Amino acid sequence: MIFDRKKIDNDGLITFYKKLLLPRLVEEKMLILLRQGRIGKWFSGIGQEAIAVGSTLALNADEYILPMHRNLGVFTSRNIPISRLMAQWQGKASGFTKGRDRSFHFGTQEFKIIGMISHLGPQLALADGIALADKLKKNKKVTLVYTGEGATSEGDFHEALNIAAVWDLPVIFLVENNGYGLSTPVNEQYRCTSIVDKAIGYGMEGRRIDGNNVLEVYHTINELAQELRENPRPVLIECMTFRMRGHEEASGTKYVPQHLFDEWKQKDPLDCFEKYLLDEGVLRQEWVPYLRNEFTTLIDAEVEKVFSEPDIIPHLQTEVQNMYRLFNTPRHAPSEISTNKRYIDAISDGLRQSMRMHNNLVIMGQDIAEYGGAFKITQGFVDEFGKDRVRNTPICESGIVGTAMGLAINDYKAIVEMQFADFVSCGFNQIINNLAKTYYRWGQTVDVVIRMPAGGGSGAGPFHSQTNEAWFTKTPGLKVVYPAFPDDAKGLLMSAVDDPNPVIYFEHKNLYRSMSGNVPDDDYYVEIGKARVVREGTKASIITFGLGVHWAIEYADNHPDQSIEILDLRSLQPWDKDAVVKTVKKTSKVLVLHEDTLTSGFGGEIAAYIGEHCFKYLDGPVMRCASLDTAIPMNKALEDQFMAKARLEETMDTLLKF
Repeated sequence: MIFDRKKIDNDGLITFYKKLLLPRLVEEKMLILLRQGRIGKWFSGIGQEAIAVGSTLALNADEYILPMHRNLGVFTSRNIPISRLMAQWQGKASGFTKGRDRSFHFGTQEFKIIGMISHLGPQLALADGIALADKLKKNKKVTLVYTGEGATSEGDFHEALNIAAVWDLPVIFLVENNGYGLSTPVNEQYRCTSIVDKAIGYGMEGRRIDGNNVLEVYHTINELAQELRENPRPVLIECMTFRMRGHEEASGTKYVPQHLFDEWKQKDPLDCFEKYLLDEGVLRQEWVPYLRNEFTTLIDAEVEKVFSEPDIIPHLQTEVQNMYRLFNTPRHAPSEISTNKRYIDAISDGLRQSMRMHNNLVIMGQDIAEYGGAFKITQGFVDEFGKDRVRNTPICESGIVGTAMGLAINDYKAIVEMQFADFVSCGFNQIINNLAKTYYRWGQTVDVVIRMPAGGGSGAGPFHSQTNEAWFTKTPGLKVVYPAFPDDAKGLLMSAVDDPNPVIYFEHKNLYRSMSGNVPDDDYYVEIGKARVVREGTKASIITFGLGVHWAIEYADNHPDQSIEILDLRSLQPWDKDAVVKTVKKTSKVLVLHEDTLTSGFGGEIAAYIGEHCFKYLDGPVMRCASLDTAIPMNKALEDQFMAKARLEETMDTLLKF
């Protein structure tokens, strides 16, 4: 192994040595604790330390790094105290996630490190968003994100690199190629000669380097970072290395041929660098045991300090409250001036006023810029706000949701337009496992709104007509709103943009141009989680939302003698339990109506709550009226049969006869 110190002085080389030595000794301590049964799991990075240490030292302290679970050297090189790391690994209250997540699955704004989740690939797109925020702010910073050779097989890898290339984002994508994804060798992962060959497909520069040579890693990343700060663009780096332990200790290493261990043992990053320093006279042999003893003493003390900390005592209210960041809807006096607007125009109005109010708000989606979006909601926005803030995206829902989250991490707000709510399935992991859980895990707000043009009635078939709110209402950490009227469409949207929690904003396509109403001209906010009574009644209640509200109104208009109360939930997570209880007490008969399929639709949650908490007020069973348990068909007659509206008359008749 050939080391080139370039302009690094002796003190600098000693610093590199200490930074390599510390994570190795921490790892050795963890392996002892594992054998003693004092810890339960460990993912070892022994043999790969040069990548984490060299690349971290190459960046400025205020530049974000997104590591993986074998990158202990990132955390120690950023000088995070061992006790804080140990508290995280042991699930103590003093850990970064307060016992809510494991190992390196956390982030810290203090040290500008954003940890991974278990799904490997999603953090790549987060790096895009972080870098985009810096580029928009003209900060001249780079973002460094790690992944493994196995994760390059994931779609998230492709999407993130493609976005970064198209948008010229200053991201260094670093692939640690250690030869195995758990037990799967690289010849079963990809067919190209090397991973760096993939760079040319994205129109970006790629370099393959010795990942065990700490100075080669440092100089490569440092030189690239200096270039990218002045000339933003992404680069792909493949670091060749080897994992000297199992994927995690329980998996063992029997699947790896012994000759590979023998070969890579000779390339140990710490041993080789230590020999180089000794040969150069920079390090004296007698210093080595002294430094090891100094670090070992520190590590032992830090570890035992954490073991002596009390175990977490669960507090129910704290856990529930910490799922969401506390947010109070802005209080504004109702505007005295309003204009009759269509539902679609109210949404556009809310977007435009939010963009004017928040200079750090970025809208992203397919065809939303000059074209104005599939439904023309953002038409004209580019002229007022520019293409930096109204961004056409490649067709990659997962990557764009991840980019939105990265923007939020780096002090921006983001709105993502799904061209159709059906397409959100392609970004499901980012929403369910990243957006939803981040605040609970390590206290980072994720200020992202995802707009969801949803619903049937236009003969668009199974992939453009779903109303899939139930996919999200069961996921803690997400807020879900579904306005039925133009004023609520604007008010809920502006509240969603202000809310620091991720919000899934459903807008019904069938209401875009068919529903009009008075909408306040000024900034307007509707509190998320508050229902409203659309029509007073005494004989029975219909609890509904979205297009179902208008079906209910039509039914009530056709049956004026029945005195039907209509409660529009407006928000589905959180939902207004007090308003539901109040209407049940008032009428004693309840029908829950929604457009989604019957089985596992959100109406089942409402019905269950009423049955559990309001049984004594009921004069009949809680009835549900929903769409068929089939995919939504395209043919008009079949679609009409599918929709809940087709069974509303019959279901209400049954209820009223009790």
